[in-house]
Amino acid sequence: MQQLQELRKQLTKEICDGDKEAFSEGKHSLEDLSDKELKHLIVDDTHGLIYCYIPKVACTNWKRVMFVLNWSEPYHDPMSISADLVHVPKKLTLLNSFPRPEMKVSPHNDLRSLKHYTKFMFVRDPFVRLISAYRDKFLRSNKYYYKNFARDILRLYGNRPDPPQTVDEAFVSGVHPSFYNFIEYLLDPLTEKRQPFEPHWRQMHRLCHPCHIQYDFIGHQETLQEDAEHLLRILKLQDDIKFPPSYENMTSPGSVMDWFRAVPLEDRRKLYKLYEGDFRLFGYRKPNELLDG
Repeated sequence: MQQLQELRKQLTKEICDGDKEAFSEGKHSLEDLSDKELKHLIVDDTHGLIYCYIPKVACTNWKRVMFVLNWSEPYHDPMSISADLVHVPKKLTLLNSFPRPEMKVSPHNDLRSLKHYTKFMFVRDPFVRLISAYRDKFLRSNKYYYKNFARDILRLYGNRPDPPQTVDEAFVSGVHPSFYNFIEYLLDPLTEKRQPFEPHWRQMHRLCHPCHIQYDFIGHQETLQEDAEHLLRILKLQDDIKFPPSYENMTSPGSVMDWFRAVPLEDRRKLYKLYEGDFRLFGYRKPNELLDG
């Protein structure tokens, strides 16, 4: 497990160093990373931990762990914490709440050497993560995502000039964006001109900045339980915290081809280009079976 960690970290470093321009996004120092860009980094000062959470990559369960670590021992079972509670703003301490001089930065004035903390993140196959985000936000009744995203997607790409006003009306009539509508929305250059991608489908490296922050541990959703147990052992918390089990209905890598059948080849290739950085940085295989004609 330790060898695997070293390989993952080495790969990320090599990709970052080999293609600085692609991954720096014009950000070369601490000053360049805004508070907004640091808002996915949760700090536990007591245990010296920084966790960068990525939506649709076990982030609810890791937030539960960070939440119980804030309490005194013996720690509560993370599963006793409601999923809704851990997503309430200001329930967890974020790195961007620290004054800049207190961020323990390296002499190079970047965030790669927050040496006093163990910094960790968990990643997932980028296309599987997109499918998971689509299922969660558009195939379930969700007032916020219907109002702010689904209605526009239906109007612009779903051939519905006047979609139902409310999510309840939409669900009663069986109306929701198709997976291909969602992909069209992601590929439309105007989408990001209006505002940055919503975090559930924003590229993972744009949430956690692995080319600016040197992570000590990079876990994978595909080996979640083993990686979680390994990390808790490293932190000497294996006897105090039990990482919650994964649930059955998780989007599996094996179903990717089925989801992409309705997406034309050219658009699959464009989508890969859009998320190529995540594939490369985190060692995910290029899905040639989707991209070759």
